[in-house]
Amino acid sequence: MRVVSKLKPSRSVLASACMLAIGAMVPNAAISAEVSLKSADGTVNLVGEFVDFADDNYIIRTALGDLRISASRVRCEGEACPKIETASADVVISGSDTIGLGMMPLLMTGFASSLNADAEITNTAVEGQSVAKLVGDGGFGDDIGSYLVSASSTETGFADLLSGDSHISMASRRILPAEAKQLRASGAGNMVSPDQERIIAVDSLVVITHPDNEIGELSMDNLRGIYSGRITNWNEVGGPDVAIKVVSRPDGSATRSFFEGRVFDGQASGTGSDHLIAASDQEMAALVNEDETAIGYVGFAFQRGAKPLTLLNECGIPSSPDEFAAKTEEYALFRRMYLYNRSDNLDDAAKQFLDFAVSEGADGVVAKSGFIDLGIVRRAQDLNGDRALGLINAEADNFEAGVMREMLGAMVTSDRLSTTFRFRPGSSTMDEKAQLDMARLIRFLANEPEGTSLSLVGFTDDVGAFEANRRLSVTRAEQVRDDLRAAAEGALDDMSIDVIGFGEIAPAACNDTESGREINRRVEVWIAKNEG
Repeated sequence: MRVVSKLKPSRSVLASACMLAIGAMVPNAAISAEVSLKSADGTVNLVGEFVDFADDNYIIRTALGDLRISASRVRCEGEACPKIETASADVVISGSDTIGLGMMPLLMTGFASSLNADAEITNTAVEGQSVAKLVGDGGFGDDIGSYLVSASSTETGFADLLSGDSHISMASRRILPAEAKQLRASGAGNMVSPDQERIIAVDSLVVITHPDNEIGELSMDNLRGIYSGRITNWNEVGGPDVAIKVVSRPDGSATRSFFEGRVFDGQASGTGSDHLIAASDQEMAALVNEDETAIGYVGFAFQRGAKPLTLLNECGIPSSPDEFAAKTEEYALFRRMYLYNRSDNLDDAAKQFLDFAVSEGADGVVAKSGFIDLGIVRRAQDLNGDRALGLINAEADNFEAGVMREMLGAMVTSDRLSTTFRFRPGSSTMDEKAQLDMARLIRFLANEPEGTSLSLVGFTDDVGAFEANRRLSVTRAEQVRDDLRAAAEGALDDMSIDVIGFGEIAPAACNDTESGREINRRVEVWIAKNEG
């Protein structure tokens, strides 16, 4: 087995348990002692006498007889567990437990399938750590490569990338400027360039309660009140007269930082010391599902039967944690999932995996893992929906009301695609996700019937005069059209692409914060309804 690149011995990843070849195990026939087999999500917790390890399965003897459990599902704890010699993996991946535990096992399996290979995934004795060994010809050929995945935290992932202990970092938030500067100074390159920063999925951080909780929605102000300690009883938000048990994540975790940053808009959270702390999304969901008084927040993939809440922002705009709202990035607590790599230790094995992770071939496994893939979906624009009703019931002067009626008329004849282009603050430059979205949109439209009509529909925030904003929304939509035509290289020349701008009407978020204004500065993609 080869060791790729100039990877240094790892203090936080490799030294702990860089486990690889099952063939390196010490024979276990003589071992007879109690072991525990535990899964990362808490669904498996078995205790029994270790019997053998065969065909990537642990075999233990229990009162129910001999049980065979796949090593890809559990880790083994106890002195009798198989002893595996330390070895080096071809590619080391570390970082966010949200990605590492929730997405990576299936992503590795999908990657292997794309190579006509089999992925032998084994959990190591270290919590959150697994090894995927890829074997060609559907498992009957030569070894292709090995991938060590260590799920811990986004911060640890960037630290491992900085020290050279890993090739790829998993992140449930975008890299911070200070982190990017440190990495650049170490020779890692430009961390926000397209060949070093990859968006692999979007995620909704879902606020959850027990399934029997009668509350179905919360305002963002009430959510702030609950997590700051200002609201302590469910009857203060329309529920029963019972104290609220607040569950949060450890201080410093990327998930908690993201949650508090969005809910408290960068202000001090005042998080109470009496909050119950969950070490992972799986533990958070388990705690909430066990207690009718509890509230928590988890990634979209980890709800596990808990009740998701609709959130109402300060402007009264509801946002539900559904797939479409996450893909358009209009749900209040959406976030992007990233993979990062250094430029100075990226070899073919790592790049091949990274290319698969952002490809349309990965969409199926991303969705199967419970996350929200980057594939384009189409939704009818229902005139009885929240958006249309918001326009119909809006208080506006005659001029603005006329623009709203114009938009309603256009909605009647068009569906909306989930592709939504956004712009950097104070700039006409589209953000880092736009290039990927543009390529996917071109491929999607190439499969549409001849004669399909497309509309690029611009919107702005409410800073400035109404008419100036409407002109700006048209200008941005024209820019997207020109960029789309250029990127398509003639593939869409037979398609009618119209440009419309509605300025500041139909906001998707409040305009009183920069994050809200950023969501509202957008160009949507509408497609003519299918006739018949």
